[in-house]
Amino acid sequence: MSYEEKGQWVYLVVFLGTYGAYLGVILRRADGIPLTEVSYVAPMLWSIGIGIALSIIGRIAVEIAKPSETYQTDARDKDINRFGEYVSGIALAVGMVLPFGLTLAGADRFWIANAMYTAFVLSALLSTAMKAVAYRRGL
Repeated sequence: MSYEEKGQWVYLVVFLGTYGAYLGVILRRADGIPLTEVSYVAPMLWSIGIGIALSIIGRIAVEIAKPSETYQTDARDKDINRFGEYVSGIALAVGMVLPFGLTLAGADRFWIANAMYTAFVLSALLSTAMKAVAYRRGL
């Protein structure tokens, strides 16, 4: 498994976990109150920051446990990355329609922010999943 592929798997696992934890915190805080009254900003920022830190730490830990033969990216890595980012860009553009619509409809900031966060997470996960499949099956 190449260095880049290992990184994609770490990223996928970390961001699924941190987004799941964020949703868990928000739902626990909502215990009997409307979701729009839940304090969501700090948990959202913490989940993003922890996700970034864990992905860096996870990538280092994976390399320590099972070092890659090379750290050079080749043409295949570049093509797979380009493909995944292309898919991610399309997914993000489509996903941002919901927060835009919520903004136009005058929805609460909670719903707009969470729709944006969800669109970013889904975009990243789709990109990572497509890259993982491309590494396993080819483009």
